[in-house]
Amino acid sequence: MRASLFKNYYFDIQSILIGRDVSMGKAAFIFPGQGAQYIGMGRDFYEQIPVSREMFDLASEASGLDIPALCFEQNEKINITEYTQIAMLAMEVAVLKAVEGKGCHPDVTAGLSLGEYGALAAAGVMDVRDVFRVVRKRGIYMQEAVPVGGAMTAVLGLEASQIEKVCEEAQGLVSIANYNCPGQIVITGEAKAVAQATDALTAAGAKRCVPLKVSGPFHSELLKGAGEKLGEALSAVAVHEINIPYLSNVTADYVTDKGQVKDLLVRQVASPVRWQQSIEKMIADGVDTFIEIGPGKTLSGFMRKISREVKALNIEKVEDLSKIQEL
Repeated sequence: MRASLFKNYYFDIQSILIGRDVSMGKAAFIFPGQGAQYIGMGRDFYEQIPVSREMFDLASEASGLDIPALCFEQNEKINITEYTQIAMLAMEVAVLKAVEGKGCHPDVTAGLSLGEYGALAAAGVMDVRDVFRVVRKRGIYMQEAVPVGGAMTAVLGLEASQIEKVCEEAQGLVSIANYNCPGQIVITGEAKAVAQATDALTAAGAKRCVPLKVSGPFHSELLKGAGEKLGEALSAVAVHEINIPYLSNVTADYVTDKGQVKDLLVRQVASPVRWQQSIEKMIADGVDTFIEIGPGKTLSGFMRKISREVKALNIEKVEDLSKIQEL
């Protein structure tokens, strides 16, 4: 079973991570974002693994919500942003602690949008209680900031440069929200501008343009106010030394200075998620195994389109823990 060489050791990213012999291979923990949630996620961990139950209960205490009920019992709230985010993170951290309990730790970690907070927990950048508190507020701020007339659309089958050009030329506010994987990019912004861009992208040869069922134009400038409020919430949170490398969605690069953490999290709310670039960066630095921690297999699916030369597996059920014995 693979265990991190970086555990409890402050690193110089250039001399240690990039300087290591890539033939040694490395493992990354990756965490999915909003949209992968479902009723019942994490219930088996809650019922069977004490440390996982502790994380669900800690999330309840930190957020003031009944997180087990939110995750396990039939309800409408789980798909509303202000509740989805804390529910997703609670499940991810519960699974993370179960994986760590098996003696498996990452060499590097990253998460898509909300999932970046799972990566922060894995990297030990913040106390878990603080991560839960921040994400609860993040969900509320993002829900409150959603403007009338926002939209997001997944564009399939076009190069990023083509999509970027169309967005630049569109009338109104529209931009890229997510660089997910080759052939799948999400655009975001004002509904009319997104619709105009969608017509132009279809004319340019997009295989499909799929409107997303979301409550707002996330990762656009329209959410900048939510990021500013998040900055205020983060001001009271302690950031620790970074013992396990993690990548920022904003830069698709390693965060090596703890003084950068809060600013990058603020910017992330209104900035594109550079997921494909983040994965490519890790692969270039010798990561050959990606372990998706949390509900669904969205990121594992992206991995197959980014590179088939690396291994991708997901841990979302207790029975999946047996997969790490094979590493």
